[in-house]
Amino acid sequence: MGKEIRVAIVGLGNCASTLIQGLTYYRNVSKHETVPGLMHPELGGYKISDIKVVAAFDVNRLKIGHDISEAIFAHPNVAERFADVEKLGVDVQAGPILDGVAPHMFESFHVYGDGIKPVDPAKVLEDSGAEILINYLPVGSREATRFYVEACLNAGCALVNCIPEFIASDRAWADKFWERKLPVAGDDVKSQVGATIVHRALVNLMLERGVKIEETYQLNVGGDTDFENMLDENRLASKRISKTQAVTSLSDYQFPTRIGPSDWVSFLGDKKICYIYIRGRKFGDRPITLDLKLSVEDSPNSGGVVIDVIRATKLALERGVSGSLDSISSYAFKHPPVNIPDHIARQWVEEFIQGKRER
Repeated sequence: MGKEIRVAIVGLGNCASTLIQGLTYYRNVSKHETVPGLMHPELGGYKISDIKVVAAFDVNRLKIGHDISEAIFAHPNVAERFADVEKLGVDVQAGPILDGVAPHMFESFHVYGDGIKPVDPAKVLEDSGAEILINYLPVGSREATRFYVEACLNAGCALVNCIPEFIASDRAWADKFWERKLPVAGDDVKSQVGATIVHRALVNLMLERGVKIEETYQLNVGGDTDFENMLDENRLASKRISKTQAVTSLSDYQFPTRIGPSDWVSFLGDKKICYIYIRGRKFGDRPITLDLKLSVEDSPNSGGVVIDVIRATKLALERGVSGSLDSISSYAFKHPPVNIPDHIARQWVEEFIQGKRER
C-alpha cells in the first residue's frame, strides 16, 4: 500500500466538499511549495496526494448511490467549486439517521425514506480498508456520533472528530481507543482563520499585555446548512461549551462570556460573519473596548487543518500510538484533551512530527 492513507467520511456536507476538492487542487504540490492553510505540504513523509477517500456515508437521498465527486456538489451544499474532482469510484452509502438531522431539516436535507436501507458502517469501514474516519456529522449529533465511534472501534479504524461531541477529550472514550490500539484526534475542529482562533488570539494578547478582561462575546451568523441546523438550540449545548472553553481556558480568572451561533441567514450562502467584543481595564483602571467584524468563506476554512490532522493521525497509526493525540488535538481543535496556547500547541505538533514527542 506504500504511503497511502485510506480515509472514510461521514457527512458529505460543505466541509467535506472543500476537503475533497482540496485533495484534488493541491495533489501535485511539492514539499518545497507553500500551501495556504497547511503546516507542511509534506508532513512526516506524507503528501496530500497520499490521502485516498475509500468510503463515505450520508443520509441525503440526492447523495446516496452517487460517486463522491458528484455528491459533494449536491443540494443543499453551497461550498464554492474551486476544483474539478474526477470520479473516485466510490459511491456514497446510506448511514443510519439516528439524531444526525435536526427535526426541522428533514425536508431541506432530503433525508432518505423507507425505500433506502442503511448499511452497517463497521462492515463498510472494514471492507474498504479505511484507516481513519472523518466525522463531519451536523452539530448536535450525539447519538449518531457515538454510533460511528463504536463502528470505528469494531472495525479497527482511527477517528478524527471534527464536531463538538466530546470523544477525544472524554477520558472514557479515549481509553477505549487506547485499549483497541487506535488513535483518536478531536474535538471540534478549528478553522484556519476563524472566529474562535481570532477570539483566542485577541484574548491572549490582552491577557499578556496585562489587561483585566471584564466581559466578552462572539456572535456568528451564516447561511449554510450548519447554521440552519443550529437554529435548534437543543443541539447547541456541546458547541457552546467547546467554543467558550477554547477562549476562557486562556485565563486563570473568570469573566462573563457568551459565545456561539446566533442566526441562520440563508442568502449568505457559505459566508460566515463573526462579531467579537471584548471589554476590559488597563493601566490606571482606564477602559478599553475592542469591536471586530470577521467575514470568511466558511467551509474551506478548516480543509487544510483537517488534511494536517489526517496525516498526523496516520503517523500515530504507523508508530503504534493509541488513545488521544494531545499535540495535534491541541493545535487543531477547540475542545482537545489538553487545552494550551496555540503557539505551544504548534511546537508540540512539530515535535510529534519529528518523533520527539509520543503523542
